[in-house]
Amino acid sequence: MNVMHHAGAVEVVVIGIRPGEMLLESIEAACRERDVRNGAVVSGIGTLDLCRMHYITHTDFPPSDEIATLEKPLELVNISGVIAGGEPHLHMTVSCKQQGTCAGHLEPGSRVLYLAEVVILKFNDLGMTRRVDPERRVPLLGRR
Repeated sequence: MNVMHHAGAVEVVVIGIRPGEMLLESIEAACRERDVRNGAVVSGIGTLDLCRMHYITHTDFPPSDEIATLEKPLELVNISGVIAGGEPHLHMTVSCKQQGTCAGHLEPGSRVLYLAEVVILKFNDLGMTRRVDPERRVPLLGRR
């Protein structure tokens, strides 16, 4: 993993993830290394040979998720999401020639095939958190 950094009012963290490294786990490690408590993943591309994501299965509350595992060469088309309180909430889109495009919530265990490149904007002066809405039992984004 190669992590590059630029500091200012908003910091930029660029992560180069190598073959065989885990995607979400590398993003989480870079967030710990650069103390990214609050921010946004604004770009993510690459290739995977193992992909784990979940997606919702109905429209009732509380939500119910199903995990999908794809084990084949995949183009990582996009990763984006919000980091609040040090916890990334990331969604991704992948594509493969045989199955077309799949999208969902990035889960641990997705492995990089050739490379992945991820850009994070770190918000130094914005404290965010997620609190579970007691009625709907969904963690909602808010200020700390």
